[in-house]
Amino acid sequence: MVGNSIKERRKTLRVTQLQLAELAEISVNTLYKIERGQANPTLDTLTKIADVLGMEVCLQVKKPQKTD
Repeated sequence: MVGNSIKERRKTLRVTQLQLAELAEISVNTLYKIERGQANPTLDTLTKIADVLGMEVCLQVKKPQKTD
């Protein structure tokens, strides 16, 4: 889950939710919801957070599910 990855990276860097929200120019409430999986952030919001945390947003094509 994206929220878990953000939360773990934030904690590893010892950054508070408030600090990250301010640096990413988003609301603390938005960040809280993203980390808890209660929000569907825009790509722009994810990119802002990723930039601050030294991460990157990567989209991949799903592999087709095998049906028997």
